[in-house]
Amino acid sequence: MFDIGFSEIVLIAVVALVVLGPERLPKAARTLGHLFGRLQRYVNEVKADISREMELEELRKLKTEMQGAAHEFEQTMTSAANDVATGVRNVERELNEAGAGAAAAGLPPAHVASVPAAPGSDSSADAPTSTDEMIAATKAATPAGAAGGATESARQATLPGFDRI
Repeated sequence: MFDIGFSEIVLIAVVALVVLGPERLPKAARTLGHLFGRLQRYVNEVKADISREMELEELRKLKTEMQGAAHEFEQTMTSAANDVATGVRNVERELNEAGAGAAAAGLPPAHVASVPAAPGSDSSADAPTSTDEMIAATKAATPAGAAGGATESARQATLPGFDRI
């Protein structure tokens, strides 16, 4: 703290002994020691406060960086989810347009056209002529649950989870 050598301390002690005298010197030394101890505690508290403030500032910077990274990640994920949803909607729209185009041309949808006629029926006489008749024929010719999506109309329903976006 102070750059005082041993010889300088001895000189200060001799002057204090001469000035204060042998009766008051121990009391003055004790008081000086208490004041010096208080000064050291005060300096240590100030150092600790400064250190805490520096650590707190570093934590604030780290928090800001983490929030920025989280926000950037959230934006990236939202953008990716929107791209996927847009792609699904485009595929859905293309399927609906293809189904509508096939219905306008008088062609049955692909999953209905590949279903064989009901057993024991004459395929040329019982050929369905409308979309509703084709769906009914598909239901009759396919076992329950095996058709998968055979009962759907030419329009593709909205996929689950993508109607909320």
